[in-house]
Amino acid sequence: MVRIFKRSLLCIGIFGVTDLSNALTLDITSSSSIKESAASVAKGLLNYYSGDKPGDVPGNLPQPYYWWEAGAMFMHLVDYWYYTGDTAYNVATVQAISFQASKSDNSFMPANQTTTEGNDDQIFWSFAAMGAAELNFPAPEDGYPSWLTMAQSVFNQQASRWDADDCGGGLRWQINPTNAGYNYKNTVANGGFFQLASRLARFTGNQTYVDWAEKEWDWFSQSVLFDNATFQVNDGSQINTAANTCPDADHTQWSYNYGIFLVGLAYLSNYTEDTKWLEPINGILNHTIAEFFPASDKVMVESACEPYGTCDTNGFTFKSFVMRWLALTAQLVPTTAATIWPYLQASGAGAAGQCDGGSDGISCGYRWNSTTWDGTYGVGQQMSALAAIQANLITVDNLQAPLTANTGGTSKGDPSAGSGSSDVNPGESAVYTRVISMKDKAGAGILTALLLIFTLGGGWFLVS
Repeated sequence: MVRIFKRSLLCIGIFGVTDLSNALTLDITSSSSIKESAASVAKGLLNYYSGDKPGDVPGNLPQPYYWWEAGAMFMHLVDYWYYTGDTAYNVATVQAISFQASKSDNSFMPANQTTTEGNDDQIFWSFAAMGAAELNFPAPEDGYPSWLTMAQSVFNQQASRWDADDCGGGLRWQINPTNAGYNYKNTVANGGFFQLASRLARFTGNQTYVDWAEKEWDWFSQSVLFDNATFQVNDGSQINTAANTCPDADHTQWSYNYGIFLVGLAYLSNYTEDTKWLEPINGILNHTIAEFFPASDKVMVESACEPYGTCDTNGFTFKSFVMRWLALTAQLVPTTAATIWPYLQASGAGAAGQCDGGSDGISCGYRWNSTTWDGTYGVGQQMSALAAIQANLITVDNLQAPLTANTGGTSKGDPSAGSGSSDVNPGESAVYTRVISMKDKAGAGILTALLLIFTLGGGWFLVS
């Protein structure tokens, strides 16, 4: 099905028409200036979305955008409301997250996605729900579970998928054993589970979530996915099914792999007040800066693809997550703020300088260290610029950190959600360990042999 966009993407792509009269002018120290720029970029982002229109599917983006990216977009729109107070997109955001969670099982596993859905795909929708709980975003539509319940449901589902038999633990990339990539353990799936557990621990005060966060960190930090000496975060590892080990890692450096663990550590540190988390926080933060902010101008660069012009639909999104997660880290671990904010300020200003492209003059490019629009456009570029620009409102407007149940968070949860069980004691999380059969492993092994591009960075480059 071909959709007619609100803007002519064909004209933008071929002719690169630019209306410079609409170029953003951003004062990174001015609340009104930041909000005006953020509103312009958000408007450009919503130009790609039609799921709130009659006959379309709430929460879905058109091709070439994957389902998980729609979840990420609404995560950023929850943040947009928190940063700016603008309610323009709240109705569409509530509708989208609610619909994709579903009334029946609040699982973020819609029937039209389950054949290709990975743990990492599911986790980004849970981040949208968890952010809504932490920020007291307007409640879900009638008949749907709470934001917190949605996040708890995903946590319980993913805890049940913990795979101790292969590589000593961790989550596989794919959920379905028949999917190519089932025999791959990637960082973003495990980092997502770690982050969600840490956020649930802080919000609810439930020790079970702390225990699972520590279990994930202990496995990850001793695996080939992480170098304890240098704090390098690798992308993933193929399971050696004969030996049930993960002997080698894909060393491609993607920024979101760093950010997803960094902010999870920040949440855990903030809640537990245990100083043991400061070493990995500072180590990963310093490596993030060295790898992805290579120039003296302090502007972020997605180093694995941006300098070479090879970023794809997925790669264009990664900066957006790092911008938000760095801002959260600065809020949750104040000792990091002096290090982080100069990079967020420079990147926010640089991103605004890229948002004068397209026929509407508000399409954003990706090369933030250039004031000339780079000719690229899309959901990823738009939400990356939005995250970079609006994050600076935290310091300018002195915004409070995400809430907890003890500091004003109003979303009520269900710790048994997603477990398929009703015999869970109140205040305890329902967690189960699924036994993966040899039949599952054999079937997945056949399909995994069809993976032709192991070194592309794993994850979302192979399956929608």
